[in-house]
Amino acid sequence: MSTSASSSASGSSTGLTPLFAVTGVTGDPEIRAFLEKAVANLVEGMGEIRGGADVPGLPDASGALARFFPLYVLVAALPHARAHHRERGVPEEVSRRTLADVGRAVALHRRWHGTGGILSARWLSLHLRGELYQLGRLQFQRSRIDRRTSGSIAAAGLTPGLDDPALSVHVPDFMGPLSPRACDRSLDLARDFFARHHPEEPCSVATCASWLLDPQLKRYLPGDSNIVRFQERFRPGEKPAEPEDMTPVRFVFGTTEVPLERLPRRTALQRAVLDHLRDGGHWYVRTGWLSL
Repeated sequence: MSTSASSSASGSSTGLTPLFAVTGVTGDPEIRAFLEKAVANLVEGMGEIRGGADVPGLPDASGALARFFPLYVLVAALPHARAHHRERGVPEEVSRRTLADVGRAVALHRRWHGTGGILSARWLSLHLRGELYQLGRLQFQRSRIDRRTSGSIAAAGLTPGLDDPALSVHVPDFMGPLSPRACDRSLDLARDFFARHHPEEPCSVATCASWLLDPQLKRYLPGDSNIVRFQERFRPGEKPAEPEDMTPVRFVFGTTEVPLERLPRRTALQRAVLDHLRDGGHWYVRTGWLSL
């Protein structure tokens, strides 16, 4: 991790890791022992489908040390992740692009909170544990079919059932347009990648759980929009009982702390999210599946 000669003692003036926090971890036997225990828990059963691992904060820590400690756990786990990738024969380019999400999470913490730190450490544990890979435009997580999609899959006459291996599709917001061509390429890459590097988990379906699959978006977006065309790849699973109105707000605008009436309305998607809520509607994280 980089440090800066201009970093203040509090670490509040820079997004880089404060030097005192680094030495506070490596030089304090109790903190170092806690770090090593957290790393051991993260990498236990490396490569197994666990849905990630908890990345704990440092008890009683404050300031920069508290904000950066989960990042230290992830960085300390990096050699284990790289070794696992090599063991599985994962190409260097795939490994690099996958693990680069850690740096993006540091940048997002700065953008959302105005301070150094890291967002969504448990989510990033998937990357470090060999459970998730970046393949072109999309990310694919090794997972299992759950009850939200198993009924729909069975109704379509396919054999994969509850708890059978599947790939969960994730849509990062930093890889450019969600074009049909880019998605086709990612799915092709995924078919080849997982057959080659995880042949013990044959997957014939991919699932997705996302606000992007809420069919209400079709009321507001053109039929040939990238989001609508992405939706139409998936057969719907069960509708959730509870809405998640702030999920699209967080992803579209990068914050849920600004009053809705003050958010920008420059794009069709921004207007769709806001107009729907203004008119008393609700947004849902919907699930869907497609055949591989």
